[in-house]
Amino acid sequence: MRTHGIPNASGCTTGRMSSCVGRSLVGLTLYAALLLAVPTPSYATTPVLEATYTTSISNGWVQVERWRDPGTAFTQETFPPDGRGNQTGQRVTFFNGVATPNSARFLLYYAPNWNTNPKTTPVLLVHGANPNDAGAYGCGQASCPTTGLMQTLAAGGFKVFAIGFPHKNGNGYFWAEQIEDAIQAIKARTGALTVDVVSWSKGAFNARMYVSSVKQSWGTAYQSDIRRLIMAGGPNNGIDLSFRHSWYFSLPVYPACGGTIDGPTPHDQLVCYGVWQNGPQWTYSSAYFPGSAQMLKRWDSVYPLPTYEQDWYTTYYGGMGFYTHGNGIVSYMGPSLVDTVRTAGTSGAVKVYNLCGNLNNIALLHNEHTGPSDGVLFIASCNDAAGITNFGGAAVVAVNHLGLGWNTPAVNQITAWLSAL
Repeated sequence: MRTHGIPNASGCTTGRMSSCVGRSLVGLTLYAALLLAVPTPSYATTPVLEATYTTSISNGWVQVERWRDPGTAFTQETFPPDGRGNQTGQRVTFFNGVATPNSARFLLYYAPNWNTNPKTTPVLLVHGANPNDAGAYGCGQASCPTTGLMQTLAAGGFKVFAIGFPHKNGNGYFWAEQIEDAIQAIKARTGALTVDVVSWSKGAFNARMYVSSVKQSWGTAYQSDIRRLIMAGGPNNGIDLSFRHSWYFSLPVYPACGGTIDGPTPHDQLVCYGVWQNGPQWTYSSAYFPGSAQMLKRWDSVYPLPTYEQDWYTTYYGGMGFYTHGNGIVSYMGPSLVDTVRTAGTSGAVKVYNLCGNLNNIALLHNEHTGPSDGVLFIASCNDAAGITNFGGAAVVAVNHLGLGWNTPAVNQITAWLSAL
């Protein structure tokens, strides 16, 4: 009786194995060589898909998935009780109706034609702190466009995805791990071996943490799965913005002063309408902003402080001022990872680019003006290449910090770097 058998990986059948031994041995030899050439992934965890949304998604996305990292290190991070840090808009729906989701969860967005566009390397977009829903001033000016980087890249043939983090100021170790989780999911969806990452601001710093294997014991070391890392407005050598400028970054935060901004301040006491208010919960040591102190670094030896601004000295160095009290930047720098990341270096297989802005004209913000900046970050910090092993280049474009994700000069530069051979 003739046995047809089932074709195996070498094209032979179980019924005629004797005629295929030679080819099988060759195939096994080639397969072993490939295994030696491509590192076997050693993920700390594999993310779990919880839900998929495909209808009536805003801002041009066609699909959103909610994923969960099963690692036990993820926690329920703390949100301000007045709701200023909560998820809003459709993100609440995608987080299963939870405005303060557990930090084990994240969102993965799919752009149009994510599975048919011809570019072979997918692109993951990584946002920074406090992502805004569409609306006035969320882009750094009074009137905001309805399209941006995603639409341009998708129209240009790229397979585009984006990650959405559960906490808007979350722990950088969590964000770095979830960037790796998102890459796992994208590779599985597309069959790609590597992904290009376009990151912005805090997201850029945390993406670099992953590429540099700056992690805690439970985290995943870099898995050779990023081809290019573009950091737009990344604080490569840290930031000290709020400590440089008196109470300008405290007044919009303190509730007693009418503040609603979701961000840390340098002051634990502040005069609001003639009354001293205590506010240690609004400082860089607060559980509300776990990822912020990780990016702190002093720049006072490079660019002089503005001595004409109220309480300038005590804000930066600590002490009691006329209208404020603070402990100074040094007291909050213990969690800083800036020098750790720069010392760790980046994988030589990843080509890294720095994209910086040079306009300090962000609407409604006390822009950084004590040195060349994009309104938030000194160009010298953004452009810092220390520790970058395979540096692809840098560009400074005429946009502000918030415009780096959508303004034409920035989008054109990002597209050019992604398209380069």
